[in-house]
Amino acid sequence: MSLGIVSLMTDISSEAVAAVLPLYMTAALGLSVIAYGLVDGILQGASSVVRIAAGWAADRGGRPKWVALVGYLLSALTRVGLLLVSGAGALVALVTLDRLGKGIRTAPRDALIAASSTPRTLGHSFGVHRALDTAGAAAGPLLAFVVLWLVPDGYTTIFVLSLGAAVIGVAVLALFVPDLQPRRAAWLARHRTRESRNLPKCKGCTCDAPGLELVDGPRFSWSFLREKAMRRTVLVAAVLALLTVGDGFLYLALQERDGFAAQWFPLLYVGTNLAYMALAIPFGRLADRVGRTKVFVAGHVALLAAYAAAAAPGSWPLTIGVLLLLGAFYAATDGVLAAMAGAMVPAEVRASAIGTVQTAVAAGRLLSSVAFGVLWYTLGRGPALVTVAVLLVIAVPVGWALLRRCADAPPPSSSQDTAPAFVRPDASS
Repeated sequence: MSLGIVSLMTDISSEAVAAVLPLYMTAALGLSVIAYGLVDGILQGASSVVRIAAGWAADRGGRPKWVALVGYLLSALTRVGLLLVSGAGALVALVTLDRLGKGIRTAPRDALIAASSTPRTLGHSFGVHRALDTAGAAAGPLLAFVVLWLVPDGYTTIFVLSLGAAVIGVAVLALFVPDLQPRRAAWLARHRTRESRNLPKCKGCTCDAPGLELVDGPRFSWSFLREKAMRRTVLVAAVLALLTVGDGFLYLALQERDGFAAQWFPLLYVGTNLAYMALAIPFGRLADRVGRTKVFVAGHVALLAAYAAAAAPGSWPLTIGVLLLLGAFYAATDGVLAAMAGAMVPAEVRASAIGTVQTAVAAGRLLSSVAFGVLWYTLGRGPALVTVAVLLVIAVPVGWALLRRCADAPPPSSSQDTAPAFVRPDASS
C-alpha cells in the first residue's frame, strides 16, 4: 500500500505535466507532429536505456528500495528544472531525465510488490498498485485542467504543484516503505528447506550459528533468459509495443476530429485513467484466475477497438469509447505483464526479468511514436491509425500462439509457492 501511495503522488506530478505537453508543444511552441513524435518517443522509451541495468542493480545488491529511490529522486529534480528553463531543447532534455528516472525505479518497485505477494496473488497485488498509481494519473491531468481553466497560461503553476507532489512521493518511499530483501530471503528459504530434509549444507553456510546475520546469497545470473517462456514473452511484448500508438497521438487525433476547445484536452487523460483505475484490480484478479496471458492478449484486442473508434467519423460516444477502451488496455497489460515476468523466474532475478520485459516494451513504444509521427505527417490521421490497426490484427493472434503454452508456467526453481519471501534488514539466520 505504501508503494501505491508513492506511485499515486508521483503520477500526480508526472501526469499533470504530461497532460499539457502535446498541446503545449504543437500549439504554443509550434512543433510539427513529427517533432512531437520524437518527444513522445522519448516519453515512451527513453527509460529503456536503464531499465535492465536498474533491475540488475536491485537484484545484485538485494535492496531494490534504494535503487527505486534514486529513480524517484531524479524525476523529482526535473520538476525543479521545469521552473528554471524554457525552450524546446531544454524541455526535451528534462523529459529525457524524467523518463530515465522512471526507468530506474520501475523494475525495483515491481520487484518489491512481487516480494510482498504470493505467486497465486501476483495479478491482484499488481492490480491494487496500478489502481492507486492510476488514481494519481487521473488526478494529475484533472489538476492541470483546473489550473488552465482558472489561469489560461498557468503552466508555471502546474510545474510548482507537480514538484510538491513529487517531493511527497519521495518522502513516503524513504520513510514508510519497508526495505525488503527478496534475493536474500529466497536464499534463506531454500537453505532452510535443505536443513529440514537433513541434506548437505550449502557452501558457506552459517545457519548453525544462531544470531549471525548472513551477508550474501547466490551469485546473480542472467540464466533466466535461456528459458523459452521468458524469451517469447520479451519478443511478443516488444512487437506489440511497436504497434502501440502513444496516448498523446490518440488524443490529438480526437481533438482534430472533434474540434473541442484546447482547455478540455487534459480531461482525455482523466477519462482513460479513470477507466484504468476502475479496471486494474478486477483485471488483475481475472488474470490470476483464468491466466495472465489471456488477459494480456485481450487487452490488445481492446487497443485495436480503440484505434478503430478513433479512426471512425467523429461523435462524442465514440470519443468516450476510445478513452474506456484505452483504459481497459492498460488495466489488462501493464501490471499483468509485470506479473507474467515475475512469475516465470526465481525471486533473486525477478527485478532483472521484469526490467528486461519492460525495456522491450519501452524501446518498442519509442520506435512506435517516431514511426507514427511520420505516418501521420505523410498519410494523415485516419489512414495512419488504420495502418497500425491492420498490423495489430495480424500481430495479436501470432502473439497469442507464441505465449499460450508457456507464459503462465511456474518459475524454473522457486521457494515461494505458498508464501511471500522477503526479509527485513534485522533478520538473522
